[in-house]
Amino acid sequence: MTFEKTYDIQKNNQLIINLPERFKSKKMVRVIIEDIDEIREVKIAMLKKASSDPLFLSDIVETVSDLPVRHQ
Repeated sequence: MTFEKTYDIQKNNQLIINLPERFKSKKMVRVIIEDIDEIREVKIAMLKKASSDPLFLSDIVETVSDLPVRHQ
């Protein structure tokens, strides 16, 4: 079972993680701390937003339709 979430570090350099209910019966979990490039997070958010943007999607359709057809 995996749970992933990005957290803000508190001013006292502490992190409090509230686990979902499905972890209630677990005795151990693995915690891996990875610093996050804030610019990367913004880019990921923009990509997620673009996946439902009508103009972006129409550009993708147009680009794909311009590709040459490959015959096998």
